[in-house]
Amino acid sequence: MFIDYVKIHVIGGYGGSGATSFRREKFVPKGGPDGGDGGRGGSVILRGNKHLRTLQDYSYHKLYKAGRGQHGMGSNKHGRKGKDIVLEVPLGTIVKDAESGQVLGDIVEDGQEIVVARGGRGGRGNARFATPTHRSPREWEPGEPGEDRWIELELKLIADIGLVGLPNAGKSTLLSRISQARPKIADYPFTTLEPNLGIVAYRDYIHFVVADIPGLIEGAHQGKGLGIQFLKHIERTRAIAYLIDSADPEPVKTFETLYNELQAYSASLIKKPALIVLTKKDLQTDDFSPPDFGNGLPVLFISAVRGDHLEELKDQFYNLIQQADKIDNMG
Repeated sequence: MFIDYVKIHVIGGYGGSGATSFRREKFVPKGGPDGGDGGRGGSVILRGNKHLRTLQDYSYHKLYKAGRGQHGMGSNKHGRKGKDIVLEVPLGTIVKDAESGQVLGDIVEDGQEIVVARGGRGGRGNARFATPTHRSPREWEPGEPGEDRWIELELKLIADIGLVGLPNAGKSTLLSRISQARPKIADYPFTTLEPNLGIVAYRDYIHFVVADIPGLIEGAHQGKGLGIQFLKHIERTRAIAYLIDSADPEPVKTFETLYNELQAYSASLIKKPALIVLTKKDLQTDDFSPPDFGNGLPVLFISAVRGDHLEELKDQFYNLIQQADKIDNMG
């Protein structure tokens, strides 16, 4: 199951309390204060993990509480810090405070960490309160509570190329042929109900990531079909491949529908490097002529089933990624 949104409760650990203690040594009948400080409470930390693809684990367990700091002790011994809790999340996870909506962080790199609930400060022991005029203090401080909040985790997949098309346009078949991904494939609409990622091996040990985004329909930006639930994943792709079934009776209109849906959702999507991929060449006759889309985008006619022009498609994908690199560098 692909889970791309969860709301969880995170609590930093209580700080340990300071100690009230006095030195008790032979021949020192009136030793001074030696109560140590309490340890800070543990924190709740999110960490990016490139091997994860879903937030599913957090849909079952909602509360995460870090360890309490140890209390201070005599002989000026400070308490140990409470144990941190590290929650691993997929790359592309946006973290928000559920109450205020404030974005706390955006995890995009493997190993990147964000502290979402800090542990409470440890209390001071009585040794901290000693002064020249107050030599035997009995004051001490309790530990402070840690941060307590609800947070929202929203996953937006990170990929180099996003495959966009109507249901049953051949996206899953293509992904299965150019990568090791094995999405569900069948000859009916909406076979793909969740995004799939595939790593494509290119020449000279180069790899890039392609995302199979579930089929869009007209009105997707308004939530129709699978709509906004999956449109948001296209935001993270660096380039876009519009897949259109060569048997479509109105391929130009289909492209316009896809283009308009992306534009209506976010104008930035149509500024990404893109190409048009006409699919299912194996089902067409030799005299079939690809339509003129009239938009200046490169067009490639392929058969994922038969393997026609798949190497050329990889070349085109790599060119799009290089274009995206130039745009990023200019930005």
